[in-house]
Amino acid sequence: MTSQLFELFKHRYNKNPENTYFAPGRVNLIGEHIDYNGGLVMPCAITAGTWLLMAPNNDGLIRFASANFEEYKEFPLQQSYTKTDREWYNYPLGIFNELQNMDWKAKGLDLFYYGNIPIGSGLSSSASIEVLTAFALNDYHQLGHDQLTLVKLSKKVENEFIGVNSGIMDQFAIAFGEKDKALVLNCDSLKYKVIDCNLGDYVLAIINTNKHRELSESKYNERVEECSQALTALRKEISINYLCELNSEKFALHSHLITDEVILKRATHVVKENDRVNLAAKALNSGDLMAFGRLMYASHQSLKELYEVTGKELDAVVDFCASYPHVIGARMTGAGFGGCAIALLKKGYEEDFAKYLTDDYIAKIGYPAAIYIHDIGNGPTKL
Repeated sequence: MTSQLFELFKHRYNKNPENTYFAPGRVNLIGEHIDYNGGLVMPCAITAGTWLLMAPNNDGLIRFASANFEEYKEFPLQQSYTKTDREWYNYPLGIFNELQNMDWKAKGLDLFYYGNIPIGSGLSSSASIEVLTAFALNDYHQLGHDQLTLVKLSKKVENEFIGVNSGIMDQFAIAFGEKDKALVLNCDSLKYKVIDCNLGDYVLAIINTNKHRELSESKYNERVEECSQALTALRKEISINYLCELNSEKFALHSHLITDEVILKRATHVVKENDRVNLAAKALNSGDLMAFGRLMYASHQSLKELYEVTGKELDAVVDFCASYPHVIGARMTGAGFGGCAIALLKKGYEEDFAKYLTDDYIAKIGYPAAIYIHDIGNGPTKL
């Protein structure tokens, strides 16, 4: 991979790259739609990700090129930058802009990116580019920022420069990922634990539904508002900042305050999903993958019936997984309404699984899904 990218860099810039860096993508193993409710998420880094090759130039320019996109762009060195159109290079450009806001003065650089994360799949290709660029510039120019500072900087770029009102999980999981480990992260306090996630005889199958997620943003905002309504109702009796401050038992004592049936369903998912993350952490710590798999299925069922964010494509994938004897757990991951599902698949059955899932999915949906097999990998690194 690196040697091929080396040649592409040389072809683009007529010189050799000086440094090469890599940052992974991420999946959330369990804990969906509870990050904005003060809950816990369990993401991990994956072995798919983004590469960056770079070299200095004396032309007073920042140049962006990619093996994935035709768009090539160069910017003169200046004090600040603004987003242009909706092109891919806005993500690294935002990192340059934010670092300069922190009193770093950019120097001329030629940059070349390549990623093997499917675009728009919910595996955080944009966050991978952001964290990768921040990590590389911090290392290359010896800026001295710690990993958490780079995470917060990358999130700020996503929110303010790009204009997407997302949380911190993606950048955090990418930056702090460790091989065969998962993170149990409180997205509010940023306190986290690293837990063993050795999958043993199983691999992580990632199934991209290839469904365009045009509904996810509007429905996402709708779910945030519905959770806010549930919180307002509960505050008539109890003092809480977030729904996830309640476990299922405490929630049952006060759920009568939520009189709207739909709002009650949303809040029930949030509280029980947060409980499932704690149970999942215990299952992984004890090496009980079967229990973890059952929690994955329960999570998906809740997201389907109570939170209503799955859709026929994701349901088709998980329904097949539940019928396939060599899968022990599956669920949607990400915002929903498309994107990806994940499954714990017995090693040695990768080709068989892909064949029968493809046939089943085409019969139900009309076009194929894309199936990837990945390990749980490390965070950003210099190669």
